[in-house]
Amino acid sequence: MNPRVKIIREISEKTNPSNYIEKGAVSRYFGENTLNTKALKEKLAQRTFMKLQKCISGEDELTIEVATEVAHAIKEWAISKGATHYCHWFQPLTGSTAEKHDSFLAFEDGNLIERFSGRQLVTQEPDASSFPSGGLRATFEARGYTGWDPTSPAFIKEGEYGKTLCIPSVFISYHGDSLDQKAPLLRSVELISQKTKELLALFGNKPQKVFPTIGAEQEFFLLDRDLANLRPDLVLTGRTIFGARPPKGQELEDQYFGSMPERIMNFINDVEQEVYKLGIPIVTRHNEVAPHQFELAPIFEDANLATDHNQLLMEVMKRKAIKHRLFLCLHEKPFARLNGSGKHVNWALAADGHNLLEPGENPEENLQFLTFLIAIVRGVYRYSALIRASVAFASNDHRLGGNEAPPAIISVFLGKGLSYVLDSIEQGKVSKKSVDEKINLGIRSIPKIPKDSTDRNRTSPFAFTGNKFEFRAVGSSQSISIPVTFLNTAVAESLEFMKDKISDKLARGFGQIEAVVAVLKEVIPEVRPVLFEGDGYSDEWQKEAKRRGLPNLKSTPEAMKAYQKPEFQKMFIGYGVFSHSELDARYHVEIEKYCKTVHIEGQTAMDIAKTKILPAALRYQGQLAGCIMIASKSQVQEKLLSDLAEKINELIAVMGDLEKRLDRGVSEEDLDKKAEIYCRMVMPGLDALRKTVDELETVIDDELWPLPKYYEMLFYY
Repeated sequence: MNPRVKIIREISEKTNPSNYIEKGAVSRYFGENTLNTKALKEKLAQRTFMKLQKCISGEDELTIEVATEVAHAIKEWAISKGATHYCHWFQPLTGSTAEKHDSFLAFEDGNLIERFSGRQLVTQEPDASSFPSGGLRATFEARGYTGWDPTSPAFIKEGEYGKTLCIPSVFISYHGDSLDQKAPLLRSVELISQKTKELLALFGNKPQKVFPTIGAEQEFFLLDRDLANLRPDLVLTGRTIFGARPPKGQELEDQYFGSMPERIMNFINDVEQEVYKLGIPIVTRHNEVAPHQFELAPIFEDANLATDHNQLLMEVMKRKAIKHRLFLCLHEKPFARLNGSGKHVNWALAADGHNLLEPGENPEENLQFLTFLIAIVRGVYRYSALIRASVAFASNDHRLGGNEAPPAIISVFLGKGLSYVLDSIEQGKVSKKSVDEKINLGIRSIPKIPKDSTDRNRTSPFAFTGNKFEFRAVGSSQSISIPVTFLNTAVAESLEFMKDKISDKLARGFGQIEAVVAVLKEVIPEVRPVLFEGDGYSDEWQKEAKRRGLPNLKSTPEAMKAYQKPEFQKMFIGYGVFSHSELDARYHVEIEKYCKTVHIEGQTAMDIAKTKILPAALRYQGQLAGCIMIASKSQVQEKLLSDLAEKINELIAVMGDLEKRLDRGVSEEDLDKKAEIYCRMVMPGLDALRKTVDELETVIDDELWPLPKYYEMLFYY
């Protein structure tokens, strides 16, 4: 029997894991595996806790004495929870997470004890020399160092047979260069906090704490694991390289927000129970548009913690999927002609708990709101190529510009209400046009600000949705750290620009309101090209965007060139978010990753075509020929055989062509040229091979077809 047929028959008989424990109200156990600020305060002397808080806020340096007391408290807490090992948990340039476990065990006077020193807490030398570094580490000095990030709480990972204390950390080279995703993110958070405070001071506001807030919506597919394991392309690349259009896809839109199958609900309940213990505030779960596609979304948190939590969420989902005999697919476009998966990053700025993107109740607050709104729009406009580059990688190239995803052109959607407000400011008068639910600004030259009157244009890659911006181009599999770092930095530069412009007006004798309004009137026309309310998927928008001068960077090699633009490098280096060598390293790491990813896809496609598709086609050809020989001659049947033979010859030809293209990519030594070969030659070769294989799938005997088909993966639970 065909293996896929056997598995399909067994799917309905599969049972779910029976060791789920009902824990009751989430509030009773939320964060129990996380040593948050409140828990740490209870375990430290008040003097030590206050010193640690000053270190976290940047007011003081961490001393070894404070680190030793904190380390002891962390160790005692971890051991009380059953932890036997600890690790520095970091995020290398692979985009995933990494950890090396050490036990607490040590010998003292011949006796075995548990020990965890301040030095072990603050820094470690995991070596980790095989991680990508983009040339930042030479072989003779390849050791890497991890350093404790006290702004993100330590947590405990639970395994079936043990627990491990994880300490969020940065990862740096021997010479101090960042080799990870977290260090630049932390720098960008400090930068935007500083620039926000400086601009707020002009409005008479002096908050103690300012930080960007993030809510990352996580989309994903769940497939039967045994069925998915019969697809080498899914296992090795995360997507289906081959697959004919099924009779039914998502046309009926009956999956979206529908009732979840019990098997999926059991998986999600299991995931939620573990992430709640880790302090991850997941509050939303639902079916997405495509069959077998789902979403989990959290409450907003500060950017650094939200990034750590999203990485942890993906880790937990991967482990739980195996336990539930499911295949977690985080690829941005696992199925052709179906919706892909994104990670919509909802971004805002908070000052002492107040959302700066929330329209206020008085004129001063609303003038401040408009200033920040325009500053963000300006940052996205000026650095749109850089923001596009932050979400550029091979698997996201399949999604961006697709019929359900934001296009590769970065534009901003504000909604009709806010667009009307900006028009009125620019024109210097309030028109008679009505806007529902307005908030009175109390200034004659500016209309009332609409409350959330946006229609959330789903075709916009960067949309204002009432009190936050939703960056929809982020890929479902990627770490959100780089997109958030780039966005923070671009907005910080724009906040400084607005502050300088307003300060200049004030120095020239303008009143505060007069100065702010004058600057808004100057900047709004400048950012007009990036504002777009229409259909981002239309051909007309492609032409209009070109006329406006907006970059349309459809592939990773095109988009990644932003890393090398002098004006972008000047901004990053000037603000200290990246050094020149760190930027250069990341460029090379990402380009090399792109080439390797496409090469793996090409090799996988060749292997499947040679060892599975071609033999199946030849077997069917033999069966068909035998049937025709023993039956009366029929021109129709002979044509079937002739057409099949022609398609098999085409398959052999496109396989040979793709092999040559892959060989050319491997032989090219220049990394930039190599990326162009994989983009302009290998990818089209892959598409040509897919077209032929998908056509064969529709004519070859179902019993002979070696790969699970789309409808089997998407509609069988």
